[in-house]
Amino acid sequence: MAFSNTYDTTNTGSAVSNREHLTDDLTIFAPEDTPILSSLPKKKASATKVEWTVDLLDAPRNEPVGEGEDVTSFSDKFEGRARLDNRVQTFRRDWKVSKIQDAISSIGPANSVQAQKKCLREIKRDIELTLMDNGAKATEDGAGTKNQMSGLDTWIDSAGPADVPSSFRTPAGNIHASGTFTETVLNNMITSVYRVNGESNGLTLVADTELRRKISDFQYLGDQTSIVRNVNYDGGSGEVTLSVELYRSHHGVISIVNMNPVCAPDTTNKDYGYLLNLDYACIYELLPLMSYQLEDEGGGKRGYMDSTLTLGIKHPGAHGKITTLS
Repeated sequence: MAFSNTYDTTNTGSAVSNREHLTDDLTIFAPEDTPILSSLPKKKASATKVEWTVDLLDAPRNEPVGEGEDVTSFSDKFEGRARLDNRVQTFRRDWKVSKIQDAISSIGPANSVQAQKKCLREIKRDIELTLMDNGAKATEDGAGTKNQMSGLDTWIDSAGPADVPSSFRTPAGNIHASGTFTETVLNNMITSVYRVNGESNGLTLVADTELRRKISDFQYLGDQTSIVRNVNYDGGSGEVTLSVELYRSHHGVISIVNMNPVCAPDTTNKDYGYLLNLDYACIYELLPLMSYQLEDEGGGKRGYMDSTLTLGIKHPGAHGKITTLS
């Protein structure tokens, strides 16, 4: 007579009696960080079209005034002022779980609470992707066109948006779109931003994976074998830190954070980056992100989450963009 064992499931009284060990662990393998959505300040919107004004100072001049000379001409201090705008966009994700599924003891688990949690994670990524998008804003017309915002890739462009006066567009020096990206290029971009508004402290570089690695390699010589700068070494733990979190330039300290790679404008080359001045950008919320549970009509619990918002770029010239490394 054979001994009972754990591998023979065909004989009564053998492995068919063994209880399975199935844990409640659930793994969702997907990047979830939303650095732009999380870091931009939030303001209240009150219409589907959100507008703000921008202005410039006259160039400084050296014009001496003679003694006793009267003022004979006057200037309009607001003639150079312009109005910029963006359209709000509604984001929505829905969920539904049957009564039976909601009542079953499932691993994971797979119930209405977990469905809502997953829904929240998905809609935040939708918003993050759209905030970086290059689509043009659109106005709902009842004939198929829906309200749509312009994202960072459209705003940070020396050629547009078309309705932004040229004096308020992003200077070409703020953008790296061709040629090899080097430390000199980065410093030139920071300098260009500084020349627009006289400040570059507080800049944040949201960098995709390849760009992030490229910046970390600034500490090496060309052969990537000889380190030319000091690195952090913890002798107690044996830890060597080569990642660059802060970059100190001639015009201030730049924070560097990871871009969500699945939300990036270029998911192939992974070399995109946005140089953002968070004082000159924000999110206008018409309807903040909320969860709504609908009436159960017999099939089970169901609901949705939505938010209506837009991106506000107070001055396109305060920001920069990297679109290629070579």
